[in-house]
Amino acid sequence: MGILEGKKILVTGVLMDSSIAFHVAKIAQEEGAEVVLTSFGRTMRITQTIAKRLPSTPEVLELDVSDQGHLDSLAERLGQHVDRLDGVLHSIGFAPPGAFDFMSGTWEDVATAVHISAYSLKSLAVAALPLMSEGGSLVGLTFDAQFAWPVYDWMGVAKAAFESTNRYLARDLGPKGIRCNLVSAGPIRTTAAKSIPGFEQFEQVWSDRAPLGWDIRDAVPAAQACAVLLSDWFPATTGEIVHVDGGVHVMGQ
Repeated sequence: MGILEGKKILVTGVLMDSSIAFHVAKIAQEEGAEVVLTSFGRTMRITQTIAKRLPSTPEVLELDVSDQGHLDSLAERLGQHVDRLDGVLHSIGFAPPGAFDFMSGTWEDVATAVHISAYSLKSLAVAALPLMSEGGSLVGLTFDAQFAWPVYDWMGVAKAAFESTNRYLARDLGPKGIRCNLVSAGPIRTTAAKSIPGFEQFEQVWSDRAPLGWDIRDAVPAAQACAVLLSDWFPATTGEIVHVDGGVHVMGQ
């Protein structure tokens, strides 16, 4: 029996089979879960195609987290496929190009980054809540917001807001039996990474600084951490950030 046997899991953010979200969906299915994916707009067709590479092809529902109508109808639409949700993976992030220049970024750039990359964690939690009456687990993906990273700029600020949002959700959803945790992964060569100007700077130094080493092409370790947090194996853990970065976060400069 797998650690997610019988669980119903919603996974957002599957765009490529190299993504962390794809591997979370794959591991979840292999561990016995029923998975539903989300996508939206022009990426819907891409997600539907990539979904066929999973062990079992899941349903793909449309969800744009900046569209309140999509959020308001999510539980009803999900209810046509699953009778409840036991876990949700938030793998959503976006910032306009201007947000990657800290001193020149406009409020419009920053507002978009914070809305899509931070506030959406709360939006998704609220949208899924009607199907989580029995409790469950909300897991998000972050990139360590303790530091001012090169090139990350306002996206780094958005991730700091994201990590804070997780703590407040842990406070407010804990009484409902819902755990809220994040996985802080090292750099993975994904679609999101390609949208960050100068991302190769992370690639060049990460494996040198990681005590355990680091493979920028391997999303599986981060996905495995997400799968465990989605399971019942951490029943008393919430508001936490689990680092899956080869150990870079503990190294001094």
